[in-house]
Amino acid sequence: MSRFLRKQTCLWMAAICAAVLITNAAVAQEISDPALTNGGWQVFADRLTYDPETQLYKALGNVLIIQGQKELTADFATLDQAAKTARAEGNVVLVSGGDRMSGRRLEMNMADNTGTLYDGFVFIRENQFRIRGDRIEKTGESTYRIHEASLTTCEGDSPDWQITGKEVEVTLEGYGYVSHAAFRVRQMPLLYMPWFMFPAKTERQSGLLPPSATYSSRNGIEYTQPYFWAISDNTDATFYYQHLQERGERLGAEYRYMRSEDSKGVLMFDGFEDRRIDDGSPEATEDWGYDHDNAPRPNDDRYWFRAKFDQELPGGAMARLDLDVVSDQDYLREFSGGYMGYDAAEEQFFSHFGRDLDDENNPVRTNRLNINKIWNYHVLNTDLVWYDDVIKRRQSDTNDTLQRLPRVGYSALKQPLLEVPGFSNQMLFAAMDSEYTYFFREDGLTGHRMDLHPRIFLPIRLYESFTFEPSLGFRQTAWYVDGDREDYTAGADRYKHREMYDIGAELSTELSRVFSVDSENVEKIKHLIIPLLSYEYVPESDQSEFPFFDENDRYQQQNRMALSLTQFLTSRRTVSDPKKDDGPGHRYNQFLRFYIEQGYDFNQSHDPDLAFEPLFAELDFTPASPVTLRADAQWSHEADKFISTNFSVHYRSSRGDRLHAEYRNNREYESEVAYRNTDQQARESLYLEVETPVTRQLTLLADYERSLETDESIETGLGFRWRSQCWALQVRYEKEGEDHDIAFMINLYGLGNFGD
Repeated sequence: MSRFLRKQTCLWMAAICAAVLITNAAVAQEISDPALTNGGWQVFADRLTYDPETQLYKALGNVLIIQGQKELTADFATLDQAAKTARAEGNVVLVSGGDRMSGRRLEMNMADNTGTLYDGFVFIRENQFRIRGDRIEKTGESTYRIHEASLTTCEGDSPDWQITGKEVEVTLEGYGYVSHAAFRVRQMPLLYMPWFMFPAKTERQSGLLPPSATYSSRNGIEYTQPYFWAISDNTDATFYYQHLQERGERLGAEYRYMRSEDSKGVLMFDGFEDRRIDDGSPEATEDWGYDHDNAPRPNDDRYWFRAKFDQELPGGAMARLDLDVVSDQDYLREFSGGYMGYDAAEEQFFSHFGRDLDDENNPVRTNRLNINKIWNYHVLNTDLVWYDDVIKRRQSDTNDTLQRLPRVGYSALKQPLLEVPGFSNQMLFAAMDSEYTYFFREDGLTGHRMDLHPRIFLPIRLYESFTFEPSLGFRQTAWYVDGDREDYTAGADRYKHREMYDIGAELSTELSRVFSVDSENVEKIKHLIIPLLSYEYVPESDQSEFPFFDENDRYQQQNRMALSLTQFLTSRRTVSDPKKDDGPGHRYNQFLRFYIEQGYDFNQSHDPDLAFEPLFAELDFTPASPVTLRADAQWSHEADKFISTNFSVHYRSSRGDRLHAEYRNNREYESEVAYRNTDQQARESLYLEVETPVTRQLTLLADYERSLETDESIETGLGFRWRSQCWALQVRYEKEGEDHDIAFMINLYGLGNFGD
């Protein structure tokens, strides 16, 4: 006998002896027929008999049968070693891992691991499914058939919801199918379905996703059904069908892949033929147009194509592609929510790529291919940029939108150049920015521009406390205008060049002090102050003879000084890190940053109000982990008022309360003189978002945005969320302009979300 068998025999004999000594009635025997199982069955019972002729085991009273992680208990059981079957009756319970089956009688075929449970109950721990049936048949390795079935994820004999059916067929890690299904709340039937399908999987697989349903005053009833296709381990796709009662049938698709963290892509497309158009008439504009632009929307072919890709290239280079093509200026605003909406695409793109989309109200969409390579002190950036102005493309005979095909930028970062002769350890530093761009437009001036801007720096340490850094830059720009364009001055030289210099200087220092704090959470706080005095000078130059493509073709005269002050507060506390062997460590938290800057324009020195630029201040403050404050403001000395004020606060409590508030007040003018001479009001708005739990089950939701310049509501939303042990319900009402939406979402745990 091998050591292993001797060890197993001793262990089981010890267990049997202990059981006999304790109860004086338990009998145990091991059945190790390889035809039955890979290992042995261990049988415990008050009485156990075996008939060698029939190869039949009978166990009576407190029956316990064990195989691996499976345990079967019953009042009576038989094991037919010849037929490889087992039968258990009376308080039958079978436990496997965290799953549990119970019933009146169990019949099993141990060879193919199939069987039938009568008056049965099944609990599947992974998705909390509770299934009852008159007869539960295990028909295969992961397939079941339940007769006169009910299924739910709710606890108790009277569940909050359940689905009953004549027959249920379930494939684990697949789907379940119910015939003659009824959805019941408590015991009351609310919905009958001749056929119903539900997910019975925990891993990523192809199949239908939960549908979306909502109602809006523009579209009527909306219903969206997505289908997910798991193509491979690193690629998948989703297809959408959406029924819009008043508009038509909308189709969409998404494709996603991820070869690595630096090589991935997402592509999306959706569109439909709209029954409603905005032809510019007052009635159509009121019903189907929007007031964020003055352009109609006469097209009925509506679509949106968008994509983002990252691709790692040989040599450490990276390629990034952004595509965004839309049928009209209203599409993204009109379809901002839902599976195929702007909000979902924006969230997915930003979370996966760290790049967002243009604003949904912007009719000019950016399409860009960027290839870049980064070295220690050098950066190469190549762009192909196409701005798609959808209004000009669809509604204008001319399109003068300026494109950059390509833009090639090369930058040498600030780095040591040479040691200054006669000065020990005094280095001269250098940096350079350069750019070549070909400007293209379908109608209008096109041409080339090359711009070189090297710069030298001489950082000098003064009195061991201050750093003084003067710098000198030289800029050379060359243009060549295409000869096949008539938009350039007749007879003018198509080649132009410009040479300019600029001077800069910075004087800075750092002041800091560490304070001890008598607090349980914080032991020290460091206060860091960085004052900075800077100067910029660009001489006046007549540049009217040069072509004009963008703002870089006209460098304005500068003679400006600015004084800024940056302050930081950083706390330190001791923490014990069990992963480290060197004892406790420290955790640092920069909880405050305050920046203030005042500029002075010497070119406007004749008028002190104009010479002093707006005072700018910015604050980031996190006094405690649940609270974040951010504010910035500009004060105009000329207008004697704030011309920009932005404030936001975010709070989240441990019990789930959440508050987000924003106040925005921006006057965007080319100059303060323009503000002084205009009657136009500021862009002033207020936004509030509140989420507060009333009870453990009920949470109230509200958001509100109001334009303070027009004293009108922009958007209002009210709703609630109710959470139970096995389901959740969220209802939301939203009003935006003249549009009214009512949306709901029911989450039946285990089945998924239904609604929007």
